[in-house]
Amino acid sequence: MFSALIDAARNSPFKTPFTKAQCDSGAIAPVQGRSIAAASTDEVEFGSTKFFLLCGLGGIISCGSTHTFVVPLDLVKCRLQVDQAKYKNVFHGFKLTLAEDGARGLAKGWAPTFFGYSAQGAFKFGLYEVFKVQYANMLGEENAYLYRTWLYLGASASAEFFADMALSPFEAAKVKIQTMPGFASTMREAMPKMMGEEGIMAFYKGLVPLWCRQIPYTMMKFACFEKTVELLYAYVVPKPREQCSKGEQLLVTFAAGYIAGVFCAIVSHPADVVVSKLNQAKGSSAFDVAKQLGFMGMWNGLMPRIIMIGTLTALQWFIYDGVKVALSIPRPPPPEMPESLKKKLGVQ
Repeated sequence: MFSALIDAARNSPFKTPFTKAQCDSGAIAPVQGRSIAAASTDEVEFGSTKFFLLCGLGGIISCGSTHTFVVPLDLVKCRLQVDQAKYKNVFHGFKLTLAEDGARGLAKGWAPTFFGYSAQGAFKFGLYEVFKVQYANMLGEENAYLYRTWLYLGASASAEFFADMALSPFEAAKVKIQTMPGFASTMREAMPKMMGEEGIMAFYKGLVPLWCRQIPYTMMKFACFEKTVELLYAYVVPKPREQCSKGEQLLVTFAAGYIAGVFCAIVSHPADVVVSKLNQAKGSSAFDVAKQLGFMGMWNGLMPRIIMIGTLTALQWFIYDGVKVALSIPRPPPPEMPESLKKKLGVQ
């Protein structure tokens, strides 16, 4: 994957001229009449159980690693959301955290972040691929193309519904560790304490606002990414995807992921603030917290979250696509109008 990235830096798909050879290609079809670009001659069969499991593995690697990498920024973002009087801005938040907790304090909550988002990533990416194939087959080839944005939205929302059930307990522990001084410093200490004080609901009282945050985020993440990739190849990259090297394709993936990430952060931010505040306040409902914060209060910490989520989303798509290349998992090209639909519409 990294050699491909070095190669891509020398041969960026956003400039001309190009002399790279065409990528390897295959002919595995998820829906009748549609071809899939092959990663290698030994690639996994598209739509097989192994395919979906490996996609889940890609989700574990991409989500677990990236969210853990940005824990310091996430910690400051959460503190900004729940106590803006003390943590006035991002830079002040970092300065104050370092002064009070030292450099190790910036890593608070890394364990629930790693395990929680690894579990979430497995469901998010693995089930997205499952639902996308199933919904496409239900719609039929022509409708799957015509209504592909709705297909992406439906598949991603369905996947995230289950992904958040896996994430919720870890997210609750993470927020308490990061925003409640003296409560706990590790996941092993926090979870038994939460269970003893509030019971099992301590881990799931934030599930509904988590759905409100994550489902719109994931719908935007997948639909915006899919459409941005399609538009980049159509209007920005000056040669067809099949003529791009794997490294060049990964650069397009990274660019599309960052664009999608910015929109994701804005759409899901108010619910993110409510989740952070809710897990800090005992006995409060999501409605109580939202009412207390007010409209403007639900936008606290937006800028660090845009930076964090934009970077996260870009890296997640880059890593996920890179895992597909490394494990010879089929990578569908941007959708093309089926021949049967072209004939009906008189398109050449």
